[in-house]
Amino acid sequence: MQTENPTAKSSTRREFIARAGAAGLGIAATALMAGCGGGSSSSAAPANSDQAILNAAATAEALATVMYYNIITVSGSIYHTGLASNAPDKAYLVAGYEEELNHYNFLVAHGAHALATTFYFPTGMFTDPQTTVNTLVTLEDAFVAAYLIGVRDFSTNSLKVIAAQIMGVEAEHRTLARVITNDLGLANVSGLAGAESVTAPSATANNLAYERTFSSALPDINHVVSALGPFVTPGASGYSATAYPFATTAAAAPSAGQPPVTLQGTTPAG
Repeated sequence: MQTENPTAKSSTRREFIARAGAAGLGIAATALMAGCGGGSSSSAAPANSDQAILNAAATAEALATVMYYNIITVSGSIYHTGLASNAPDKAYLVAGYEEELNHYNFLVAHGAHALATTFYFPTGMFTDPQTTVNTLVTLEDAFVAAYLIGVRDFSTNSLKVIAAQIMGVEAEHRTLARVITNDLGLANVSGLAGAESVTAPSATANNLAYERTFSSALPDINHVVSALGPFVTPGASGYSATAYPFATTAAAAPSAGQPPVTLQGTTPAG
């Protein structure tokens, strides 16, 4: 298992958006399009085209796969500490890994190109529980927004349906993160909606009536790409210098004692 420096600070909505803004839409998008972390400049596509949305989605799924893989495998992570005796939460984290990898493989098989395949995370991401859940919720918020943008902007109904199908799973992952936050004994989690209570009985489950694009921060797919900038940029402020390559995580499902999840009916129709 891997290890990481446990020194950590919580990643809040303000910090996340500030880092994305500091990178700048043009700078972050250029870095991604240039193949930062293993992508390819040939992946560039016009803003808000089907290809641009697919490429951003594949990048998000690669990032999510790496995130869940390391939550499961890094020594000292919540999987091995606060959730060590919580079999349901651990099984759901393994399922999260397998689902994100399934999404990535499906998108790539249908023409998507990940704009980056090596990622960096906030300091303490895999050893500080609050940083872990804050980052998890923030990224799932962004992924939900990306797929809602896809539902809005894709040019064909078949792509819109696929985006909606995957968005539903990402919304489930966001709720899972809130449940895990409560199970870890943490009172709040910070995502794109700001700090939210997860203390029972008022807000243990996802309390959003509608999933959102967070239009003030992520109005279009270019802003989603920009927000991912710090996660693909070596040396970004507040982020660990440790590089986490997607290739390692895709080698085998890290069941860590959990049975593999049977993915039934997960190939999108239409």
